[in-house]
Amino acid sequence: MPRIHFQQQLAALKDKLLAMAALSQQAVISSVEAYLQRDSALCQYVRENETAINAAQREVDEMAYELLAQEQPMAIDLRFILAVIKINGDLERVGDQSMSIAIRTQELLAYPAVDLPVDIASMGEHASRMVRSAIQALLDADAQFADAVVVMDDEIDLMNRVARTELMKVMEENPDVSLQALNAIIIARALERIADHATNISRDVIFWIRGADIRHQVSSAID
Repeated sequence: MPRIHFQQQLAALKDKLLAMAALSQQAVISSVEAYLQRDSALCQYVRENETAINAAQREVDEMAYELLAQEQPMAIDLRFILAVIKINGDLERVGDQSMSIAIRTQELLAYPAVDLPVDIASMGEHASRMVRSAIQALLDADAQFADAVVVMDDEIDLMNRVARTELMKVMEENPDVSLQALNAIIIARALERIADHATNISRDVIFWIRGADIRHQVSSAID
């Protein structure tokens, strides 16, 4: 019976983490849509959603630490709980980056819309897909799928570097739209960071399933 109860607690912990993941995914989608549509109401929604994400993070941490304190989990279960704690932190930071996008978007609403050489829609879709796929890898306990998410990070890194280069040129050649270009640089960087957090989540899934810590096997480019 104690073992059955412990597995039920693990399942409840996983469900709580997945609920938080849904909030974080929605934050990414809403913040990008707010930028693309210049929608103040969506910016406010992202702000409110951030409060829910922070509350969910505390709940997940409390559940995880209670399991560690009260039980003596076997190796794979111990790795799962440790992975949940780390994934929980990355999901909260996904919310933080989405909040940053919403704040920058809100600032931009006071200025005219301009065409800029950056595809925020594509970057947002790529980052959102990485978060969604990383969580799917967790849900399915699929280390091979998690491997594929890690590889996806290179593409958005490249997109961010190209965007920054092009937007810097805009700032030099057209100072009148420097603020819009600068905020676009920051938003693109936030999306690249969201993808980094999805990569971290995938690596933690791999750690849970395979017992292999690959966080430092791939060095990321310093931007």
